[in-house]
This record gives sequence, structure tokens and C-alpha cells, in this order.
Amino acid sequence: MPERTVTIASATGLHARPAKLFVEAATRQGVPVTIRLGEGRAVPANSMLSVLTLGATHGSEVTLHAEGPGAEAALDELATLLATDLDA
Repeated sequence: MPERTVTIASATGLHARPAKLFVEAATRQGVPVTIRLGEGRAVPANSMLSVLTLGATHGSEVTLHAEGPGAEAALDELATLLATDLDA
């Protein structure tokens, strides 16, 4: 089960525009992806409401998990996205 732990780079965290861009990218992956904040409950990465309810702020560490063919590539793309300041 591939996982990636990433620090949120966006100044506003996973809120508004950064969350929208992340959810859109997660939806395009073609494999199920979940995201969790710290030791919290994992939520579907393709759900805007679920991602917003995480409350991930700038500097928070989140863990991405994916399963199936292409999971590693999906996690690489999503981790790179979260490690970028999407507010810029």
C-alpha cells in the first residue's frame, strides 16, 4: 500500500483554491486516493467537502494513500502538488 507524507506548502493550507486544485487532480488519477491529517481518519481525496473538513493548514503534514495500478505515479503527482504553494 503506497503512501506519501507531505507538508502543505500553500499559505492558506488546503482551503479554497488549493483544495479545489488538489481534489481535481485526485479525481483525474484513476485510482482511489485517500488523505489524512496526522493520525486522523483518512478521507477520499476526490471529495471537496472531505478535504476541507480536514482543516489542514500551512505546514501541516498529511499522508496520501492509493491502491491499484498507477498508485505510485498518482501519489507522486499529488505529493508534488501539495508541496507547491498553490496560492501563488
